[in-house]
Amino acid sequence: MAMFKSVLVANRGEIARRVFATARQLGIETIAVFSEADRDAAHVRDADRAVLIGPAPARESYLVGERIIAAAQAAGAEAIHPGYGFLSENAEFAEAVAKAGLIWIGPPPGAIRAMGLKDAAKSLMAKAGVPVTPGYLGEDQSARTLAAEAGKIGYPVLIKAVAGGGGKGMRLVEAASDFDAALASCQREAKASFGDDRVLLETFVTRPRHIEVQVFGDSHGNVVHLFERDCSLQRRHQKVIEEAPAPGMSDATRDAVTSAAVKAAQAVGYVGAGTVEFIADASAGLRGDRIWFMEMNTRLQVEHPVTEMVTGLDLVEWQFRVAAGEPLPLKQHEITINGHAVEARLYAENPASGFLPSIGRLERFALPENVRADTGVEEGDAISPFYDPMIAKLIAHAPTREQAIADLAEACAEVEVWPVKTNAGFLVRCLEMPDFIAGAMDTGLIGHELEALTAPAEPSLEALATAGWAFREGVERAAREATPWVDLKGFRLNAPPIATTHAFLGDIAVEVAMAAEPSRIVFLVAEDEVVVFEGGEAFVFRDHPPSADGDSGAAGDGQVRAPMPGKVAQLSVKAGDTVKKGQPLLTLEAMKMEHALAAPFDGKVEIVTCELGAQVTEGSVLVRLIAD
Repeated sequence: MAMFKSVLVANRGEIARRVFATARQLGIETIAVFSEADRDAAHVRDADRAVLIGPAPARESYLVGERIIAAAQAAGAEAIHPGYGFLSENAEFAEAVAKAGLIWIGPPPGAIRAMGLKDAAKSLMAKAGVPVTPGYLGEDQSARTLAAEAGKIGYPVLIKAVAGGGGKGMRLVEAASDFDAALASCQREAKASFGDDRVLLETFVTRPRHIEVQVFGDSHGNVVHLFERDCSLQRRHQKVIEEAPAPGMSDATRDAVTSAAVKAAQAVGYVGAGTVEFIADASAGLRGDRIWFMEMNTRLQVEHPVTEMVTGLDLVEWQFRVAAGEPLPLKQHEITINGHAVEARLYAENPASGFLPSIGRLERFALPENVRADTGVEEGDAISPFYDPMIAKLIAHAPTREQAIADLAEACAEVEVWPVKTNAGFLVRCLEMPDFIAGAMDTGLIGHELEALTAPAEPSLEALATAGWAFREGVERAAREATPWVDLKGFRLNAPPIATTHAFLGDIAVEVAMAAEPSRIVFLVAEDEVVVFEGGEAFVFRDHPPSADGDSGAAGDGQVRAPMPGKVAQLSVKAGDTVKKGQPLLTLEAMKMEHALAAPFDGKVEIVTCELGAQVTEGSVLVRLIAD
């Protein structure tokens, strides 16, 4: 079978652009699909052709398989690549693609089904001789039965959506008293994300490492692995930093886990790219007899670049060749590891406000040039509230793990984004954690260090001096036409030269020295406001405090506002209720995640202005409190 001549990517953003890049290298025509919110998106500009598939919400566009297939047929596409997320692990969509006479760049629908439901997958793996995590996989989904089974397993216990993935629909429960609330929240998120609220229970490993193995199969019966990745650095089950190979992995343990992964893929007749995920008990280091199967992702992973960097292979090219009927390009003994690679996920979110997503236009968007940067946006593009907040991946490759980590930390520190907030500074601090550098991490490390990792960053003296220089330049430009005296920088009458000025960093007044030249990157927003980039942070200096603009915030006036557009997924209070500082008031669903909004102080609920299920706009007052 010859290589297809055109491919439609049923996705958006970074992964669509990633697939297009390989397609162009192979001389394959690229076809994009886009929602109304993505008319001017970077992936649309990248493609040879693009087709509109519906309104902004994913459920009306990117999740409607019929529209995507119709777009492929209208554009004359020969193949469909699903990317990751959206319909990438939807067996019915894969079947519909084949039925329409198109090539599906993914595993057989039967393999997707076998691995799509976590409970069935674990049962299948156990029969195939793959070690699985102890837990409850029963069909009885009543809250009473689940609570009883959790008690039998013993706390802490993990609740996981049967159809879940990407950390969604997962809750850790430390005590029996918390189980019912966690179960309800998990089921609600699972229903919203996957249309299936069934869950399974697993024993929670107290020192867990997240180890996954990249596997590849072809239609000729060959299956190989491309070694392992370590994705242990997580926040709320969402991967933050990924690397390959896993630190502390002995040859014997590597053989055990990669052999288990190949066995898992063979058990379902796997074809294409897939990832077999394992949980390891790291309390005594990585051991082959303390690593258990968790799930299999039947698609390309977000973190596939680290595998590409250490193997020197293009996994998307392998996907294309396998889908075209070719055998795997290499045999197992021909695949080797070269050096170490580390990846960081850059999100449009604000770590200082509980990692709430940030939306808006990217007036400034600059990524470092010393590492690989896979991104779905460019300067001038807008971050919308409708999709995942990941805007880029930064990947460093070096001969040693220590050097790769250092290179990536330096790269994250060079990120410049404004006015959208990012987690770049948070990533720098994660990469600098001594336990991570030593390879002594587990999936709870970020949680344990969260307060320090999210503490407000402080600008250096150099950053303050740069802000002073920028303010002086702004004042001088404004005054230049009014008086000649502004250019006489060395002129004075019996007085020392003015070397400082005052500015506000948030509501804090700071005295800043005025540098002769900028020593940090500065972005001029207006004559009364400048942004200085340092350490992945964007420090905003003004000549007046934000409160002068009327932006007093919920902590001051008791008005709890929507930080972004979204849907009220849970409403926990009503007018007249007494609440404590930090108590959840409501849960907002936005950008594919649930975000709890809490009381800013002790008080009483004066009024609730929203209803359960309501769509709310950014900045709207949802709850108003009165202080005790």
